Amino acid sequence: MHLHKYEKIWLGFGVIALVVFLSVVGVSAFAQGHAPSSGHMTIDPEKVRETTPFDQPGLHKKEDGTYEVAMIALTFGYEPSKLQVPAGEEVMFTLTSEDVVHSFSIVGTNVNMMAVPGQINHRKHTFKEPGSYLVICNEYCGSGHHFMSTEIEVVEQ
Repeated sequence: MHLHKYEKIWLGFGVIALVVFLSVVGVSAFAQGHAPSSGHMTIDPEKVRETTPFDQPGLHKKEDGTYEVAMIALTFGYEPSKLQVPAGEEVMFTLTSEDVVHSFSIVGTNVNMMAVPGQINHRKHTFKEPGSYLVICNEYCGSGHHFMSTEIEVVEQ
């Protein structure tokens, strides 16, 4: 098989571009400390309501002054169904599911987590402005999926 001079040039250019691209991605990921996820916290999906912090879902102020919200995603809803959090404070959302895969997305923010049975996910967020924030599920979880939502009311302290 004979390759024309221009074909060889473009083939060489493509290979070099691929090597440069993969090198840049690899080096930048390594330099920034990116790694495959590990150390997931797990939970028995059948004992969610017996396990701390999901035995008392809702907002809790911790000893160090930070806030944690324990939420359970379940068939077509979240528990607790209504939530008030303080404005200007960092809130750690701790989430799991009892039944099937759900998601937890706060509209207008960058909070978007998966709620997988047997896994606990965490995400910190600070609400700067008071108001109501809609929480929706982006994972199809059954015939009543479109009813799965709740609101977070952000209030001044």
